[in-house]
Amino acid sequence: MRYHPSIDGVRALAVTAVVLFHGGVAAAGGGFLGVDAFFVVSGFLITSLLLAEHRDTGRIDLPAFWARRARRLLPALLVLLAAVLAAGHWLLAPEELPALRLDAFAALAYVANWRMADRGGGYFAGTAAPSPLQHTWSLGIEEQFYLLWPLIVVAVLLLARRGLLAVCLTGAAASATALFLQADPDRAYYGTDTRAVALLIGAALAVVLSGRTVRARRLLGVLAAAGALTTGWLWSTADGDDQWLYRGGFVVAALAVAAVLAHAVISPGSPTARLLAVAPLVWLGRISYGVYLWHWPLFQWVDADRTGLTGPALLGVRCAATLVVATVSYVLIEQPVRRARRLRRPARTPILAAAAMAAVAGVVVPATVPPPVPPAPPIDLDQALTVPSTAPLPDTSPALGASRPPAATSPPAPVDRPGRRAGDKPRISIFGDSVAWSLGTYLPEQTRLEVKARGVQGCGIARLPDIRYIGEPHTNYPGCDTWDRRWGRDVGRDDPDVAVILLDRWELMDRRLAGRYRHVGQPDYDAYLRRELDLAIGVVTRRGALPVLLTAPYTRRAERPDGGLWPEDEPERVDAWNGLLRDAAVRHHAVVLDLNRRVCPGGEFTWRAGGVRIRSDGLHFTPAGVRRHIAPWLLPQLARLAVRGGS
Repeated sequence: MRYHPSIDGVRALAVTAVVLFHGGVAAAGGGFLGVDAFFVVSGFLITSLLLAEHRDTGRIDLPAFWARRARRLLPALLVLLAAVLAAGHWLLAPEELPALRLDAFAALAYVANWRMADRGGGYFAGTAAPSPLQHTWSLGIEEQFYLLWPLIVVAVLLLARRGLLAVCLTGAAASATALFLQADPDRAYYGTDTRAVALLIGAALAVVLSGRTVRARRLLGVLAAAGALTTGWLWSTADGDDQWLYRGGFVVAALAVAAVLAHAVISPGSPTARLLAVAPLVWLGRISYGVYLWHWPLFQWVDADRTGLTGPALLGVRCAATLVVATVSYVLIEQPVRRARRLRRPARTPILAAAAMAAVAGVVVPATVPPPVPPAPPIDLDQALTVPSTAPLPDTSPALGASRPPAATSPPAPVDRPGRRAGDKPRISIFGDSVAWSLGTYLPEQTRLEVKARGVQGCGIARLPDIRYIGEPHTNYPGCDTWDRRWGRDVGRDDPDVAVILLDRWELMDRRLAGRYRHVGQPDYDAYLRRELDLAIGVVTRRGALPVLLTAPYTRRAERPDGGLWPEDEPERVDAWNGLLRDAAVRHHAVVLDLNRRVCPGGEFTWRAGGVRIRSDGLHFTPAGVRRHIAPWLLPQLARLAVRGGS
C-alpha cells in the first residue's frame, strides 16, 4: 500500500488533541475525540492493507497479518507496563497496587476497555484517581478489532465480495444504535460494540476507495473543508458529559475525520494533503503511538505536587518528557523490532510474544503484591485509663487548623452513665465519612478499649443533592440523606462513652443552595452546615456520650489537569470547616482534637508524617499511617476521655 504522509499528519493532530485535553487546556475541551480519529485511521489502514493483499495475491495471510500487528504494538506496550508497575511500586500506596495489577493484566490481554467500564471495588475504586493505565482502553478496542475484523473480511470476500461495504455500513449502524440505546455512560464509552462505529466508518472508506477512481474531487474537497471545520469545533467545544455525543455526536466526529482523510489520500497534491504532510506533523505522527502510550502515566507522575509547577509551565514539562520518552521508544524499541529479520517469520512471532508477555506477567505479580503492614507499636493505655478526673487533657485544641498553635481546654465534667458496671471496657464509636471509616478501621485492636468504626463511605452530613465534585456534576450516594437515622441506630447499638466525629470531604464541596452553588466559608452555607453539625452532635450524644470533634486534615485528592487544586481540596475551605467545628465545640461542650496538626505537621498537606506514608490517595489514611502515627497519639486521649465520659 502506498505511503501517505498526510495520514501521519492526521495521527499527529489526533494525539495532540488528546494530550492537550489531558493537560487541561480549555481550548481542547473535546480533545478526547482524538481517540475516534485514531479509530477511523486504524479502520481505514487495516482494511486497505487486507484488500491490497487480497488483490495482489488472491489471499490474505492471517498469521502474517497478526504477527505484523504484534511486532508493531506489543513491544512498546510491554515496556510501558513494566515501567508503570515499577513506578507504581514506589509512587502508589500499597492499597492501590492490587487494582493496578488487574489493570496491567487487562492491558496485557487487550481487554482494558472492559476493565475500565466496570473497574469495580465499590466506593473507593469509584472515586479513586484514574489508573495510570486507564488510557489503554482504546488499545484494547483496536486490538480486538485487529483480531476479529480480518476474519470477517476473509469470510465476506469468500462468500460475497461485493458485500463488504454493506457489512461495514451495517456494522457501523448497529454500533451507533448500541451507543444510542446504552444507558450506562461508562459502558457506552468503553464498550467495543458501542465504539466500533468509528473503526467501521474508516473500514467503509477503505472499501469505497479500494480500486476505484474518485472523480468528484472538488466535491470531496468541499466535504474535507467541512470535515476539518467540524472536527475543530468538536475538539474544542465538546464535553464528555454531553448526551448528544451518544445520540449521534460520535458518528459525526468520525465522519468528519473520514472526509478529511479521504481527500488527503485521493488528492495527495491538494491543500488538505500538503497541510497534513508538513514535516513536524509527519514526525509527530510517526511517534504518535509512543506519545499516546506514555503521556498519560507521565502526566500523572509529573504533577504539581512533585514539580511545584502549574498551568503552562507544568504542561510544557509534561509534553517535553512525553516527546523524549516516545522518541526513545520509537528509535530503540518499536523500529528495531519491526525491522528485525528474525522476527518477521510469522511462526516465531507468537512464541516470542508469548515469552515477552510471560516475562512482564512475572513482573506484574511480585511488583504489585502489597507488602505486609508492619506491626503497630504497643500503646500503653494504663496511665490514660487511670487518670484523675480533674487532670488536664493533653493535646486538645479548638484550633482552626494545623497552622495555628493548640490552645488548652478544660476537660468536660464526668457524665453519669447508669447501667455501667465496674470493669466494663470504655466504648468509643467513630462517626463520619470514608475518612473516618479509614481511621476507625485501621486502628489497632485494643484489649482495654472497645472501638467501633461507624464511618460511612461516601456520606457526610451535608444532604443537598446538587454537588460539584472534581469539576463534575455529582449527587449523594443512596442513603446519605438519612445519615442521622443510621448514626442514631449505631448509637443505640454501641452506647458509646465517647462519640468521635470526623468529616473531611462532602462538607467541603460546592452544593446548590437556594439556586446557587455555595461552599463552606460563605455565610448562608455556613449556617446550613452549622444546623447539620448541631444535629450530628445531638444524635451521637443521645445516650450521654462525650462528643469529640477531630479537625479535618488538609487533602489533595486529585489535581486539576493543569496542576491546580480542585476547590474541595483548598486549605482555606478546610480551615473554614474546622472553624465551624470549634464553634460547635463551644456550643455543645465538646472536645476538639487537632488531627490536622498531627497529620499535617507543617501546616500544609503532606503524604508522609512520622516516618510513614500517612495518606493512601491524598484523602484517606493508610493502615500503617493510622497504626504507627495516629493511634499512639489518638487512643490515649480517647481512653482518658472515655474514662471520664463513662464514669
